[in-house]
Amino acid sequence: MVDFTQARRMMVDSQLRTFDVNDIPLLDAMDSVPRERFVLPGREELAYIDQDIPVSLGIERRYMLSPMIMARMIQSLGIEVGERVLDVACGRGYSSAVMAELGAQVTALESEEPLAQTATECLAAAGVNNITVNHGPLDQGVAGNAPYDAILVNGAVETRPDGLLAQLAEGGRLICVKGRGRAARATLYVRSGDTFGERSLFDAAAPLLAAFQTKPGFTF
Repeated sequence: MVDFTQARRMMVDSQLRTFDVNDIPLLDAMDSVPRERFVLPGREELAYIDQDIPVSLGIERRYMLSPMIMARMIQSLGIEVGERVLDVACGRGYSSAVMAELGAQVTALESEEPLAQTATECLAAAGVNNITVNHGPLDQGVAGNAPYDAILVNGAVETRPDGLLAQLAEGGRLICVKGRGRAARATLYVRSGDTFGERSLFDAAAPLLAAFQTKPGFTF
């Protein structure tokens, strides 16, 4: 039987701290949110491995990002207590729970209604009851709750997520993984008026989200 409390502590000390995750509130949040509650049933013992974990078997398989990548991305957003956050491709809700633990007002989004319902159930089972999980196209966000101070995209994009960027507040930040394979980088966007600064932060790999995939062109 895995001691999940010890597994969380090892994740924080061996994976996060060694990957330049040094924000104390974030480390505390990831040490307290039970990651094992947000994986597929029967796979709890895999919850703390250092890799992306599939958390759905739907039309588009959804993944929980590896602890190192997820934590570094959330840290890059610089979330403060009370900020409005959109969690895109939230899977079963783990990243939403972590950001709520930081004091954010979180709106979660999934593309498939059954997975959104599962996320709601997982969050409730973990004692997190202040997050609304919505379902709909990922690239369209949740305009009804905008503007957001921060947006986390749990996956890789090939195209700039303009629909999500439009829902940022002034000074709002969006983090995603841009690109595929070894060329992929965690990328931060910051809104200033009608323009969006873009900064490449660190090497990262994440499963590609179909909603942000480059559409194939015509060939002759």
